[in-house]
Amino acid sequence: MAFVVLLAFLGQPGLTRAQIDADECFGCHGEVQELWKETPHADLGCETCHGDVQAHLEDPANELETSLDPATCGNCHQDQYQSSLQVNWDAEARQVKGVPEGRSPLQDKLLAPHGFTVEHNEPRSHAFMVSDQLAVDRFYAGRYRYKDAWASTRPGKLWDVIEDTGETRPDLAKAGYPVCLQCKTSDLILDWKYLGDPDPEAKWSRTSDVNELVKAVSNPVGCIHCHDPHGASPRVVRDALIEAVERDGATPYSEDSGKDAMQVVGFRDGFRKIGLLEQAGSDLLRAQCQVEYSCNPGTPAEGEGKITTESRLTNQFPWKNVFDMLDYYDEIGFRDFRHAVTGARLVKLQHPEMETYWESPHHKAGVRCVDCHMGKVKGEGGEEFTSHAMLRPAHNIEGACYGCHQDSSPKELEYQIETVRNYTRGKIRKAEYSLSILIDTYEEAARQGVSEDVLKKARRQHEIAHVLWEWWTAENSDGWHNPDLARRSLLDAQAAAEKGVQILNEALEAKLKPAVVK
Repeated sequence: MAFVVLLAFLGQPGLTRAQIDADECFGCHGEVQELWKETPHADLGCETCHGDVQAHLEDPANELETSLDPATCGNCHQDQYQSSLQVNWDAEARQVKGVPEGRSPLQDKLLAPHGFTVEHNEPRSHAFMVSDQLAVDRFYAGRYRYKDAWASTRPGKLWDVIEDTGETRPDLAKAGYPVCLQCKTSDLILDWKYLGDPDPEAKWSRTSDVNELVKAVSNPVGCIHCHDPHGASPRVVRDALIEAVERDGATPYSEDSGKDAMQVVGFRDGFRKIGLLEQAGSDLLRAQCQVEYSCNPGTPAEGEGKITTESRLTNQFPWKNVFDMLDYYDEIGFRDFRHAVTGARLVKLQHPEMETYWESPHHKAGVRCVDCHMGKVKGEGGEEFTSHAMLRPAHNIEGACYGCHQDSSPKELEYQIETVRNYTRGKIRKAEYSLSILIDTYEEAARQGVSEDVLKKARRQHEIAHVLWEWWTAENSDGWHNPDLARRSLLDAQAAAEKGVQILNEALEAKLKPAVVK
């Protein structure tokens, strides 16, 4: 519940715990005391972010209100807060990927019948991450829309710009689920159990009605996703990432996997977990969202049946690179959907920027996500601070690249970026074309009665080629995060699809070859 508490006190010199002695709270909240003591926030009273504290102290049955509004943090950190609402006018809104001039012109054919074929857009400013999520026609069959033409340019509160029309269309998709919103907003964090498990104490879970859940959302992802409000330390709250790092480490493909990079702290007997980080600019902060993950029901990798949101498989991070991703999904037995023509069980990839970046030239050089996407800028008072606008380096060459590449001109750096991206986009198209031919050839082979054994082999090639191709339509750098990985993966995607075509053509040739008359 968002509200404003004692704003007159915030940001004032010498602020102390004037109204409520925090020691009164720590009798029940010892884990909070450990986070809070001897930190920059230790001078702030509990009432700074919590309302009705005195009533709660007098009777714990009186529910304690907690402000999750980023504006509460913005009262002390105004520059950072305002920069988080900055609109990147170079990132176009509702730029669909599956159109002739888009990232993946044949996407509708290759992803059929998945909901992303209804509307799948390029990303833009983080300030719009929730409103854009609801406004796409695939979220709930067109039910949520921007209120007017200007609403798409206005960052801020969700329901100031989005309306629930209550109207749906049968030709659109209902592909929005509760887990989707755990990366997009911080408003649900206190009412969501670890991994979204249903629990009497949790208002929301993986199985919740998404149309009821969105009513509780007001803000895009907030400060508390990456900054612990009690200790002012960097942290991870995304439950599936915590699970993945505990399982595989922070950097699974490095000699030092970094399993000790995050200290996991539990609350309310395991109801919630957070991961505390020592490094303020840790890449794990970005990995809470920019990764491949499962957030929806699916189908078993083999056999019949369905995997519903009751399963934890619908809220998990594989935390693997492109070459190991399919093996991981084979191991856990999960797929997102079956292809409309081949019936191949396919993975619908999200945005695996983090996994792509592993072991790239920039990663090996020690460059962090924040170095390129969250540069240092000066506020109105002349003080330097870290921008939270999270701009694309191509839209902020000097701010993103000049820390290391001062000998190059902005034009030269832009040219280098576009050279890599142009090359990668060409390879995406080649792999896409080969997959299209595989689908067409499969359709003909099935029509001609080619044996199920042959069709099964072709479906496996489709599964392999699909992951190696779609990774790069979902990953939004067009290969810039790791050019060599993009090249190898996309060439392998093309080869896998062509192998499937060869298997089918040989069977077709044998079946259609005229019988020899003796």
